[in-house]
Amino acid sequence: MIQQYIDLPTLKYLLYNVHGLSNVLKLDRYKEHDLESLGLFLDSVKEFSDRELFPYFREMDESPAAFKDGEVIVHEQVGVMMKKGGEMGLICGPLDYEIGGLQLPFIVHTAATYILDTANNHLPGYLTLTLGAAELIIHFGNTALKDTYIPNMLSGKWGGTMCLTEPDAGSSLSDITTKAIPDKDGYYKIKGQKIFISGGDYPYAENIVHLVLARIEGAPAGTKGISLFVVPKNRMEDGELVNNDVVTLSDFKKMGQRGFATTHLGFGDKNNCRGWLLGEAHHGLKYMFQMMNDARIGVGRGAAAITMAAYQASLEYARERTQGRKLRSSGKKNPNESPCLIIEHPDVRRMLLLQKTIAEGSLSLILLAAKYHDLQLAENDIALTKKYGLLLEMITPIVKTYPSEAGAIAVSNGLQVLGGYGFCTDYILQQYYRDIRIFSIYEGTTGIQSQDLLGRKVLMAHGKGLELLLNEILETITEALTMENLAPYAKILGDKISLTQEVTAHLMPIAKEGDYERYLADANLFMEFLSHLVLGWVWLDIAARAQQNMLEKNKTYSTNFYESKIHSMKFYFKYELVKTNALAESLMHKDVLTLNTGKDYF
Repeated sequence: MIQQYIDLPTLKYLLYNVHGLSNVLKLDRYKEHDLESLGLFLDSVKEFSDRELFPYFREMDESPAAFKDGEVIVHEQVGVMMKKGGEMGLICGPLDYEIGGLQLPFIVHTAATYILDTANNHLPGYLTLTLGAAELIIHFGNTALKDTYIPNMLSGKWGGTMCLTEPDAGSSLSDITTKAIPDKDGYYKIKGQKIFISGGDYPYAENIVHLVLARIEGAPAGTKGISLFVVPKNRMEDGELVNNDVVTLSDFKKMGQRGFATTHLGFGDKNNCRGWLLGEAHHGLKYMFQMMNDARIGVGRGAAAITMAAYQASLEYARERTQGRKLRSSGKKNPNESPCLIIEHPDVRRMLLLQKTIAEGSLSLILLAAKYHDLQLAENDIALTKKYGLLLEMITPIVKTYPSEAGAIAVSNGLQVLGGYGFCTDYILQQYYRDIRIFSIYEGTTGIQSQDLLGRKVLMAHGKGLELLLNEILETITEALTMENLAPYAKILGDKISLTQEVTAHLMPIAKEGDYERYLADANLFMEFLSHLVLGWVWLDIAARAQQNMLEKNKTYSTNFYESKIHSMKFYFKYELVKTNALAESLMHKDVLTLNTGKDYF
């Protein structure tokens, strides 16, 4: 029997009932699809995951990716993932029919990839990075580049990566030094090194197509001088693949996600590495950020999936493990009673409910972002396209950060449910705990995401993005106020909107004065504050849908299922949403304590 690693009914409930997949399918772009066929697609992904992903999850951790004799060695299931991923449409899924895609709604493709992530988070990255690289070539490449690379990438025959980080630049992309020297034959000679390249090398793809940020000789300093190049591991010459002077220097040894190769690559050590300019010169960072925005949703999705899988594992343990006895009204335990299941203890239930609310809330948040992506792409109304584009921009930093940070807390609580066993390798929780830690670092750390949220997204379009987001929240509040049992919680969330406006009113003058270092000094607190507001909204929306379904006597799910969603909302409001008060107090506090004033406090 396969251990439970996902709550598929909840995934489908959020997809169909909460986020209204049927309404997305009314858009012209997706009219060829229907709910039944998409449901079968998700079921097939689950069956594939049961068979080819989850059974190898622990094995990939125990026999991690390695670097030996100049080659990267990975588990053979990487080959299965690439081959079957291509065959099942898991790489090409959201792309246009004209280029070999299935034109799936991104929300459905996100749900499918989430299933893969819950089963084995070490494997789907090989697919999603290939898709991301292919998308950039499709959007910005010329016909020759598309014809050369896209068919083989979408089939899973060739892999793909993005190469940003360098040994001496880290997250400061303006400082990259990889060079691109133009050649008279139309290509560029690439020379430099890139580190932390996920899926950067492995033997189960005939070729790996790297998208490399580099600086053309003579380009201006800073981010404005960065261009993007297609740099394959093996280049095509006279119909044959030949070595392109891309060398794997090492594979990083990691505490988690050990089955996902993370390489250090060298380009042009023999001065024979060729790259082809993608799009226009000096626009590379702008192009790469299109891939990175989707990748940030993917990071949130992966973290949400690990949180769900860890919750399922700790829930299963709590339902089987007996220990201790329940307290009676006298405040004493009866030593003659048999031990009870630990799920009967209030503190264990608190930890499980915390996991549940973070796992399911994160999943709903991820699907919301994917829906905004679909609506932005497929709406014919220009005003609506702009609206959903702004909403997507606004929530993307939260979508990446909340599941990663709160998810780590949730998994930690899951490990605690197991007590001492949680710390032992006999049980799977310790692996989830190690695996999830990287997600708050992937694609820009929490600090970077927080500065993006407060420094760019809150200020963009003169605050229009935040205004639209608060209006979306107000719509849910207005609906919930009509439901007697939800009205008190709707009022609480309404008060949090007022608190948000108070916080931003305090911060905006600091930004207008040009004191950006002070303005952004507590950006991470603002990220946490706004994340709690958004998740409060997510949970109120789930509860409102559940309440409506019960009123309509919708028997697709049990009454207990619907009531569990409302109960989870109440838990989130009591234990998590209240944290906004303390965060607001810190954000508006008169003391500024983290700026460097020249005094050494360390």
